[in-house]
Amino acid sequence: MAEVTGHEPAGPLGPSTALRTDHCGTLAAADAGRQVTLCGWVARRREHGEHLAFVDLRDHTGVIQCVVDGAAELRAEWVVRISGTVRLRPEGAGNPGIATGEVEVGDALVEVLSAAEPPPFSLDERGPATDEAIRLKHRYVDLRRERMQRNLRLRSVVNGAIRRAMDDQGFVEVETPMLMASTPEGARDFLVPSRLKPGSFYALPQSPQLFKQLSMVGGVDRYYQIARCMRDEDLRADRQLEFTQLDAEMSFGSQEDVLQAISHAVRQAGAAAGRDLGAIGRITWQEAQDRYGSDKPDMRFGLELVELTPLFASTGFNAFRAPCVKAIAVPGGASLGRGRTDALTDLAKGFGAKGLAWLKRHAAGPEGLEGPILKFLSEDERAGLPGEPGDLLLFVADERPLVNKVLGLLRLELGRPPVNEGGLHAVWVVDFPLFDGVDDAGHPMAAHHPFTMPHLEDLDRLEDDPLTVRSQAYDLVLNGWELGSGSVRIHRADVQHRVFRLLGIGPDEADRKFGFLLAAFRYGAPPHAGFAFGIDRLVALLAGEENIREVIAFPKTQSGTDPLTGAPAPVAAKDLEIYGLRPLPPPT
Repeated sequence: MAEVTGHEPAGPLGPSTALRTDHCGTLAAADAGRQVTLCGWVARRREHGEHLAFVDLRDHTGVIQCVVDGAAELRAEWVVRISGTVRLRPEGAGNPGIATGEVEVGDALVEVLSAAEPPPFSLDERGPATDEAIRLKHRYVDLRRERMQRNLRLRSVVNGAIRRAMDDQGFVEVETPMLMASTPEGARDFLVPSRLKPGSFYALPQSPQLFKQLSMVGGVDRYYQIARCMRDEDLRADRQLEFTQLDAEMSFGSQEDVLQAISHAVRQAGAAAGRDLGAIGRITWQEAQDRYGSDKPDMRFGLELVELTPLFASTGFNAFRAPCVKAIAVPGGASLGRGRTDALTDLAKGFGAKGLAWLKRHAAGPEGLEGPILKFLSEDERAGLPGEPGDLLLFVADERPLVNKVLGLLRLELGRPPVNEGGLHAVWVVDFPLFDGVDDAGHPMAAHHPFTMPHLEDLDRLEDDPLTVRSQAYDLVLNGWELGSGSVRIHRADVQHRVFRLLGIGPDEADRKFGFLLAAFRYGAPPHAGFAFGIDRLVALLAGEENIREVIAFPKTQSGTDPLTGAPAPVAAKDLEIYGLRPLPPPT
């Protein structure tokens, strides 16, 4: 066999390529006197006398000022190659606002690589905000902005840190199918018609849940995947039709093992982004509801719910004769006018409350209170009220779940700081209920999914008092955003059958919905537990963004459309026929 010869690459590729020697934003005073060749986009051009012009050249690393022949035709967003000598700027002409502000590229020669039409909006971060639909329609331009470059590169850093953290803990990255059978997972599936089997459909995965459990049966031991997931559900700031999550599962492990593994990965991701998550706290689901009115408590601020039910157990005030009475004390709220308290009342009603009672505390003690309900309260009740001078006390009385919900939402409305303020406060929420209410047929409904293991000490109440049974399920919450959830899975056939019976799932339905998983369990299923969290949400919080669309390269709008490609779009009838489909006539 003839010997193959050639040039072996010398090592990892640095910033130098066939067309450039350096990146724009990396030049500094130490480079003065060096010949460089740069490539990028023209950020702006400014005339400097009769024969020279200043051109700000931009790439993903930043901007450098270049001094070029004023006769050169250069316009915003043209792609150019500039060669010249790095030199210090004249005294007093530096720009401390940019990293390269001490230097410029002089005696510059310009080669136009690609001319460009005027951009549809300004890329200057200091300019007026551009409508999101326009930004997404021209996302390839929007991505050039410093903010988007920073967010996407932060996302890449976070992904790398997560992978390293999982690899270091012995997890194996396994890819699972994108085309699978439709299974009930809480949201609507996206369906894909089969050309080879007309009338049949694949589903895009809402999560790799069943396949990662099958991996445990297959002896993988510790699985992870940075998985793409799709759910056909209504959108909001922290939700997209397609999203990315860290998906993980481990055999022969407990809830504590999963929490330890995921906590390490999240802290490593934060550290790679230059953010310290510190110790991740823990709170039970019931405590979170009682103190914060939410199962995803934002713990960056106080404003906790105050239990007042015992204080008003024998009250003569009809509005407080309820199973539960709670309040929040709003610091400084005593200065709010009647218009604002009326607006808060309307807000509480919108959240489901019958009304909202309030008092202002101007001083300590019962005599420091003022408000329309004060005359209905006894001296003991007045003396037992919370708050500091200057506080506004807001009361809700009703069934406990509704009280918690309304005051929890008011708490966020009145106290929640912007996403980029208050630091990072992560907490594990544990001991969720196994069931969440009952359906029309009287069957309890699974709060997580039907394979969640109950607390073993609650098993004796499973049939007699199912709504009090706790599950071995857990959520990770960061600054009031639910990053993700997980649970210890049921691997015991006797427990699984009991849960299925309670849910009203008979053998035929169980086989139809979960047959391949149940069949696998008959061949030796190890005890296993897992978790998944949204990488989009984690990166958004690390980047200080209120909306996950700002950390996704090509997201959908709030209405689920893609202004860039026009999706979703109709498909020609002749193309649908291949799949055995016919379009319905438009609704009248």
